[in-house]
Amino acid sequence: MEFVNLKAQYRALKVQIDERIQRVLDHGQYIMGPEVAELEEKLAVFTGAKHCITVASGTEALLISLMAIGLKPGDEVITTPFTFAATAEMIVLLGGKPVFVDIEPDTCNIDASLIEAKITDRTRAIMPVSLYGQCADMDAINVIAKRHGLAVVEDAAQSFGATYKGKKSCNLSTLGCTSFFPSKPLGCYGDGGAIFTNDDALAQACREIRVHGQSVRYTHVRVGVGGRMDTLQCAVVLAKLERFEWEIKQRRRLSERYRELLNALVGVQLLALRKDRDSAWAQYTVFVERRTSIQAVLQAQHIPTAVHYPKPLHQQPAYAAVSRDCGLVASEQAAERVLGLPMSADLSYSQQDRVVAALRVALA
Repeated sequence: MEFVNLKAQYRALKVQIDERIQRVLDHGQYIMGPEVAELEEKLAVFTGAKHCITVASGTEALLISLMAIGLKPGDEVITTPFTFAATAEMIVLLGGKPVFVDIEPDTCNIDASLIEAKITDRTRAIMPVSLYGQCADMDAINVIAKRHGLAVVEDAAQSFGATYKGKKSCNLSTLGCTSFFPSKPLGCYGDGGAIFTNDDALAQACREIRVHGQSVRYTHVRVGVGGRMDTLQCAVVLAKLERFEWEIKQRRRLSERYRELLNALVGVQLLALRKDRDSAWAQYTVFVERRTSIQAVLQAQHIPTAVHYPKPLHQQPAYAAVSRDCGLVASEQAAERVLGLPMSADLSYSQQDRVVAALRVALA
């Protein structure tokens, strides 16, 4: 059993993927080829955002977005410590300071009610993370940001395809950033990502930053990076986009089946799903005690698991010195208890039954 079954996904889409890749090999435009603009147009339509700018990775999307809003050394960005390192990493690389706000214990997303107390005259932006595929409370966050004149950058690396109050993730704030890392619901075969915005000036800034700050070739109007998404990777995502709606529906079907099966198990707590939103279910994560021993039992039965994430960022050596935050109890407790179970659109019911049966044994 695979934690994420990319081989089955490829088999289902082999003809489309191979044709798309071959088309790029035939025209030979490996950088900024026609597939780049085609993908950007289709992703903008999918989200409802005015602009989509493809970039080299989800991490690069965060970096370019922060550069586009003009983050400067000493500026603060309010975010969550319960996330992958890239969230805080890009803030620190630009000389900023991540200011960590604790999470909601039942969703693991940033607790919007705690944000305003952390705003200072140095705060430049709020960066919520739509963890595990479910968006944070973006309306509440946007209201706070508007009141204080702040940008909101949604780290939607795990939530592309999810909706919040009828709107798509990545079209909920000043800027939305996603990742096409291979294991994502919509993934390429390498690194890739995208930025979404309805702001014309920010879109132009992002486009220039991703090509070394060029407005036209060899005219560098700002400091930039080499942040383009390869044409071949865009071709792969275009092929996968053809069945993406099915992919999301299937993940939701499987997550609901997991919920039904796991509700009967004593010792497993399920993530809460808010009524005004859904999830892309990039991961299927539960809370357990005795996680290490449970993982060992599942591993003995060849059932893979994962922990996203075993240590919050304020406890990581690279960020402890710059954060100097405390009182992040919910994040610390979640890090000790979260356990990711196999999840992909091609997971079979029989495989899912095996996972639950093994978990039942492990909890006994």
